[in-house]
Amino acid sequence: MSKIFDELFIFEMANNHQGDVKHGLKIVDAAARLAREHRVRAAVKLQFRELDSFIHPAAKGRDDIMHIPRFESTRFDEGQFRQLVEATRAAGMVTIATPFDEASVGLCQALGIDIIKVASCSASDWPLIEAIAETKKPVIASTGGLSIYEIDNLVTYLSKRVPELAVMHCISVYPTPAEDHSMNFMAKMIKRYPYVTIGYSGHEAPDNTDVVMVALAQGAKLLERHFGVETDTISLNKYSMNPDQAGEWIQAAKRARAIMGEDDSKHVSQKEYESLLQLQRGVFAKRAIKQGETLSRDDVYFAMPCQDGQLTSGQFGQYRASFVASRDYAADEGVFEQAQPDKYSQIRGILHDAKGQLYEAGIALGDDISIEISHHYGIDRFRETGCVLINSINREYCNKFLIMLPGQAHPHHKHKAKEETFHVLWGDLEVDLDGDILHLKAGDKLLVERDQLHAFSSRKGCIFAEISTRSIRSDSYYADEKIAAMDPLERKTLVDSW
Repeated sequence: MSKIFDELFIFEMANNHQGDVKHGLKIVDAAARLAREHRVRAAVKLQFRELDSFIHPAAKGRDDIMHIPRFESTRFDEGQFRQLVEATRAAGMVTIATPFDEASVGLCQALGIDIIKVASCSASDWPLIEAIAETKKPVIASTGGLSIYEIDNLVTYLSKRVPELAVMHCISVYPTPAEDHSMNFMAKMIKRYPYVTIGYSGHEAPDNTDVVMVALAQGAKLLERHFGVETDTISLNKYSMNPDQAGEWIQAAKRARAIMGEDDSKHVSQKEYESLLQLQRGVFAKRAIKQGETLSRDDVYFAMPCQDGQLTSGQFGQYRASFVASRDYAADEGVFEQAQPDKYSQIRGILHDAKGQLYEAGIALGDDISIEISHHYGIDRFRETGCVLINSINREYCNKFLIMLPGQAHPHHKHKAKEETFHVLWGDLEVDLDGDILHLKAGDKLLVERDQLHAFSSRKGCIFAEISTRSIRSDSYYADEKIAAMDPLERKTLVDSW
C-alpha cells in the first residue's frame, strides 16, 4: 500500500478564503508555517464549484436558500484558484480539491491537483463519482451520513478504479458533540476495508484535542480539519481552527502517535527491564555447588534482589532443561547460568506464535484439526526455516492451512502425486516457482503443479490455505540432500491440539 496518505494533515480551506485571493494566500502561508514548525506532511484542500451550472437558474441570487449567498459571494475563477494551488505546491505541501460537479473535476485536472476529495454530500452522487474515478488520480472519500452498505458500494467502486483510495470517518454535524463521534466505527472500517487507507475528518470544536487522539488510537492514518485565519473583519465558524488551535491539534496528534509507538510491536526498554529486575526473585545456591553438578529445585532457593545476568526464578521454572553448573557456587551465592529452552518449551512458543497470528488475522479453524511443525534443520532453527501446517481435511481432496512466521522460509521441494493451489488469506508470501519469483498478498492464488520445484518465504508473516489432491506424507521431494535423506518424522513434530 502506498504511503501517499500516511500521517498527512489536511487543512480544509473551503470558503474561508472569503472570496479573496490575498486572504487565501494567508491561509496557505499559515498552513505551511505549521508544517515547517511541527515537521509534518501537510496538504491544503480547496472546494471547486462551477456556479453557473451548479446552482439552478431560479435559485441564483436568492438569499433565502441556505448556502447560495455564501457560494456566490466567494466565487473564484480558474486563475484565482491557480494562484492558491501554485502557492500550496511552492510551499512543499500536497494539493487537494473537492469538486462538487463534473466541470470542477475538469478544473482539478487542469490545475494538476494531486488528490481529489469526495465530500460526504457527494458520496452517493454517482455521476460525479464516475467522473472522479475517470481521472485516475488518488482519491479521498468522506463518509458522513452514509450507511455501512453505502460505504461498501463507494469503496468497492473506487478501489477498483483509482490508483490509491483513502476513506475518511466523518460525522456531518457542525460542530460535532462528543457523544456523536462513533469512533469505534473507524476500527470496523479498518477491518472491513484492509486494502484502503482509513482516516478521520473532524468537525468537533476547534479547541478539542481529545478526538484526534482517539482517532489515531483507533487507526486513522490521515487527518483533516477546517482551517482559517481570523482578521479584524473575518471570523471563523464554530468548527474551523485558527493557526494556534491547529498547532495544538498537530501536537496532540504527535503525542498520540508517540504513546501508540512506531508499530504494533512491544518494545521493552532497558529502563523497564532494570525496573522489573529489582522486583524479581533470583536463583541462589542453597548449598555449595561444584562445577558440573546438575541443579535441581532442592539445590537452590529464590530471593530478591536479582542481579543483571542472574538466573531468575521464572527462567528456572519455565525451562525443563537441566541446568548444569558452569563453575563452583558458594552457599547463598547468586546462580549465573544461561537459560536454554528445551524442546517442549520451544514447541510451546511456536504454537503460541502460530495461534496468535491466527487470532490477529481473525481466522477460526475449529478443533477438528491436527498440527505439524516442520523444522527442516532442527527445532533450534525453526524460526529461520520451517512452517506450521494445520491439517483440516484430507480425503480425495485436501485442505491445509500453512502459517509462516515473520522472516521464515520453507526450502525448495516438489510433489509427484499432489497438485496444490495456494490461497493467501493474510500477510505476504514470496514464492519461488521453478525459478520465477512471485510476490503474493491476501486474496492471491497460485497453482503449483506436480513436479514443479517451489519454495516460499514471508517477510512479515503469512497464513495461506493449501487446497490440493490427497496429501501423502512421503510425497515431498526436497532439493537439499540433507533434508531429502531424512524420514519425514525426523523433520516434523506432530501435535494433536493447541
